[in-house]
Amino acid sequence: MPPELDQNRLTILHTNDLHSHFGVMARISSMIEEERTREGEFLLFDIGDHMDRMAVETEGSMGQANVDVLNLTGYDAVTIGNNEGLTFTPDLLEEAYSGLLCPVVCCNVRERSSGEAPVWMKKHLILHKGNFRIGVIGATAPYTEFYGLLGWDVLDAAPEIADQVNLLKDKTDFIVLLSHLGIHTDKEIAQTTEGIGLILGGHTHHLLEEPLRIGDAYLSAAEKFGHYLGLVQLVRDPVNGRVSVESGRCLPVENGPENAEVGEAITIHRRHAQDRLKQTVAITANELKVDYNQESPFGNLLAQAVRRFTGAELSIVNSGQLLDGLPEGEISAGMLHARCPSPINPCRIRLRGEHILYSLEQSLLPEMTEKVIYGYGFRGKVLGNLCVDGLEVLYNPLAKPYHRIVQVNLAGVPLEPDQIYSVGTLDMFTFGIGYQRLMQGTDKVYMLPEFIRDLLRMELQEPGAVESSFLARWLTI
Repeated sequence: MPPELDQNRLTILHTNDLHSHFGVMARISSMIEEERTREGEFLLFDIGDHMDRMAVETEGSMGQANVDVLNLTGYDAVTIGNNEGLTFTPDLLEEAYSGLLCPVVCCNVRERSSGEAPVWMKKHLILHKGNFRIGVIGATAPYTEFYGLLGWDVLDAAPEIADQVNLLKDKTDFIVLLSHLGIHTDKEIAQTTEGIGLILGGHTHHLLEEPLRIGDAYLSAAEKFGHYLGLVQLVRDPVNGRVSVESGRCLPVENGPENAEVGEAITIHRRHAQDRLKQTVAITANELKVDYNQESPFGNLLAQAVRRFTGAELSIVNSGQLLDGLPEGEISAGMLHARCPSPINPCRIRLRGEHILYSLEQSLLPEMTEKVIYGYGFRGKVLGNLCVDGLEVLYNPLAKPYHRIVQVNLAGVPLEPDQIYSVGTLDMFTFGIGYQRLMQGTDKVYMLPEFIRDLLRMELQEPGAVESSFLARWLTI
């Protein structure tokens, strides 16, 4: 390739929604190194949700394992996803990113106390690569209510992005948006915001095998979990100097050479994380089993924990949050993490009795308890049955579906369909996931930053709690 063409070519590599799939990171790093040996200049971005506290490496290091991988791989900039922003407190996230060697870019986050972006976050940046001046903007999905509980205001992204474009358009040759907003929002921004040349997407785990053009912008995204490495080729017109997208594709991440340094760093973090998570948090005198199709003590313990923490009259949770039971004896933080890895928070709602009764009827249907579900923080295998605390459910398992529950008592008083009750439950139900009638709750009070595994730890330390979990809530007649 003639030298003059080298100066007019820039390759952008990108990852998104890795969700702490450390098993592919050393391979992706090797693929990136291979691409860097080719002609031209290179930039590397991550579009958020690199961290996921389901992974031992992330949980045990509070994100430091992810930061080390980002550093060793040589990223030029990253934005945050909801897994970074909502499953870490702002202080923990600042601590994790304190060692990050590249900028964190996100234009629609403000600290509620100051009205400004966190000191470790940039609204935009300009990267100089060869004779290219690349403007970079980041934005993350506005889970406004949840972020507010953590002390952040996350603003509607579109006007904030437009402001940053106006600041950059006369200072740069080309503008890239790192968007953890989802494909639908990306399309809207491409249609309505002039000046953006490329939107690198994430959040909705979509795959664009080649860039999608909408207006003057191109969209690219590399699905999830490190299945693909995104690549977009920019080229400068040698006559008019204009920079544009020439081509792009997503490279499948298949077996092949791995970056030994990244692999070693992950191994070290995994070992240290496992050591940290060996800390004993409780000692039990009984094994706590879990069953996804009928009442079980570990499921009851989770329901107790949620009711106690939320202060509600009753609680409703699903056994599918628990991946396995707990043994008798010492219980470590790692055991709770392995059995309850979902970054799900408790909440309190007000719910009509008719919706409670309907949901309990659904819990007696195998097509519900064995239903495989995805998303909204759920990291379980199947939905599982409903576990309750504060209720006594009398039912006839031989009756026809939706006619099996004979009576439900709250403190000895029959539940009334038209009455409204205070219910402790899980945030995912309020989004219509699984038992959809629970979405009908009003006056939602989300409780962050505690995960339900934190509530299990507290409940295991509560005198008499384990013994109470063996008391039956579901009674056949």
